[in-house]
Amino acid sequence: MRRRYWWAIGLIWTGSTLGVAAGRAEPDAPLPAMLDLATAESIAVAHQPTILAALLRTREAGQQIREARAGYMPVVAFNATGVRTADVGTAIAAGNITTSAISDRFAYGGALNQLVTDFGRTSALVSTQKFLAEAQKDLATLSRAQVRLGLRSAFYGVLGAEAVQRAAEAARDDRQLLARQATSLAQSQIRSTLDVDFANVLTSEAELAVVHARAAVARERAALATAMGLRQPVSVPLSDVGLPASVPPEDPEGLIANAQAQRADLAATTARQRSAAEFARSEKRLSNPSVNLLAAAGQLPYHDSTLHNNYAAVGVNLNIPIFNGGLFAARQQRAKIEADAQAREVDAAELKVGEEVRDAWYRSRETYQSMAVTDRLVAQCRRALRLAQDRYESGLGSILEVNQAQLQQTSAEIQEADAKYAYLAACAELDFASGMMN
Repeated sequence: MRRRYWWAIGLIWTGSTLGVAAGRAEPDAPLPAMLDLATAESIAVAHQPTILAALLRTREAGQQIREARAGYMPVVAFNATGVRTADVGTAIAAGNITTSAISDRFAYGGALNQLVTDFGRTSALVSTQKFLAEAQKDLATLSRAQVRLGLRSAFYGVLGAEAVQRAAEAARDDRQLLARQATSLAQSQIRSTLDVDFANVLTSEAELAVVHARAAVARERAALATAMGLRQPVSVPLSDVGLPASVPPEDPEGLIANAQAQRADLAATTARQRSAAEFARSEKRLSNPSVNLLAAAGQLPYHDSTLHNNYAAVGVNLNIPIFNGGLFAARQQRAKIEADAQAREVDAAELKVGEEVRDAWYRSRETYQSMAVTDRLVAQCRRALRLAQDRYESGLGSILEVNQAQLQQTSAEIQEADAKYAYLAACAELDFASGMMN
C-alpha cells in the first residue's frame, strides 16, 4: 500500500508523465447507495467463485468417503447368458471352461459377493478418505478467510487511494491560488514574472498528479470489484472505516498459540498427514488374508438334458497373499515414507504460521506507532506552509520556499492517510495470520 502513495508525492515534485485512462462502469449486481465493509464482505463471500469451487470440492470429498465405504457393501450382479455349442456332445473345453459352460442353454440369475473381513484394510481406507474430506473442509474455510482478507485489503486500498486523490486536489488548489497570487504581484511589479512561470509549472505538475490519483482510484475500485466477485468496477461511495477499538498486543505469543489452534491451512495439513498415516496402515494390511461370502442363483428356461431347471450355490472364499514379486512390500514402504514426509510438512507449516503471525504483528505495531508521528508531522507542515506563504506575501520569501512547504504538507497528508489504512490492512493481515478470520 505504501508504494502507491509515494509515487503521488514524486509526481508532484518532478512532474513526471505517465499515461492514464480512467472509466466508470456500473457493477453487475445492485449495490446500496453507500457501501460499507460488512456489506462488501457479505457480497464477496456469497459471490466469489473460489469459495464456491472450494465448497464443491468439499462435496466431492464426501463422495470419496462413500466410494471407500462401498467396500463394506455386497456386490450384486444380474447375468443373462445364451450358449449354442458348435459340436454336439462336447463335454470338456480347454481354458478351464466347465462342462455346463459350453452346454446349450439360456440362463439368467444373480451373483453376490460380500466381504466378510479383510482384517481392517477397508476400515483404514475409509479413515483415509475421512481425513482427506476434513482437509478439504479446512481448505474451504481457508478460502473464505482469504477472500475476506483480500476484500478488506481492496476496500482499504480504495479508501487510501481516495485520500491520496483528496490530498492531490488540495495541493492543486493551493498551487492555483499561489499562481494567482504570483500573477497579481507581478502585475503590480512587486514580484518578477519568473515567479509566475514557476507557479504555472507547479500548478501543471499538481494537475497531472490529480489525473494520476483519479486513475489510481479507478484501478483500486476495479480491484475491489474483483475481490467482491463482481465483473464491473464498484462506483458507489464507500463508508469510511474507523480504527479498531483494541491495539496490537505487546507480545505475539498468544496470537501464535491461537493460530496453531485455529489456522485452517494448518488444520488441513494436519488432516492430510493423518490421512497419509491411515493409508500407510491400510497398505500394511495388504498382506492380510481376506474372506468373502459368495452366492449365485438363477433359472435356465432353455437347456439340454444334462442341466437342471434351476441353480443355486453358496460358498466362502479365503484369499491369502503369498508372493507377488514384492509389490505389496513396495506399496507399504512407499505409503510409510509419504506419511513421514507429511509429518515433516506439519512441522514446516507450524514454523511458517509462527513466522507469519510475528511478521503481521511487527507490521501492525509499526503502523500503529507511525500514526501518532504522522499526525504530528501534518500539524508541523501546515504551520510551516502558513509561515512560507506569509513570508512570500510580505516579500521576504521566494516562491520556491512556498513550493517546498506545499510539497511537505502534501507528503505529510499522504503519509497520514497511508498510516491509517496501512494500519487497518496490517490488522486484517494479523487477524488472518492468527486464525481469527475463519
